[in-house]
Amino acid sequence: MQPRAPVLLDRLDLLEWRLCQRIGRLNLYRPWLSLLRLASKLGDWPVWVALIIAQPFLHETGGWQHLAQYLLTALAAIGVYRLIKTRLCRERPFITFVGNVHCNEPARDRYSFPSGHTMHAVMFLVLTANHVPWLAPWLLPLVGLIALSRVGLGLHYLSDVLAGALLGLLFAGVSLAFIG
Repeated sequence: MQPRAPVLLDRLDLLEWRLCQRIGRLNLYRPWLSLLRLASKLGDWPVWVALIIAQPFLHETGGWQHLAQYLLTALAAIGVYRLIKTRLCRERPFITFVGNVHCNEPARDRYSFPSGHTMHAVMFLVLTANHVPWLAPWLLPLVGLIALSRVGLGLHYLSDVLAGALLGLLFAGVSLAFIG
């Protein structure tokens, strides 16, 4: 027996599906859809793995410690994210509202809450802003596009993305508080 999404999430689904539908209509423009797909693919892992690997090269001293910090923070975030996602079991918008919300990219799994792409994007942005401030303005547009792509591609509700962003802030904050 699988857990059911709380009633609150069911109500949010009904409130948010029209927004998902409206944002999804922008996908009629091929360049926009291509940009969202690219942002989604970059948010899967390539940019973050490159950022982790680059840490020793971005710092004169302490680069290996930053690499370890980023890696440990990401692993902890994945663990908690998976726990939340498999307990709440919120269906993705394109599953709940078949025909009204279109999926424009394959989903990694069935459930949407919270957005792991957004969680990692915000988490790495906050860590980078603290450790390599000159790099943060370059990451900020990508983070915004990754978050937008989740809703724009029909994979998440806006509240999934907001929850993912809050989790990313939380994990980055805890990491910075404990490790620096």
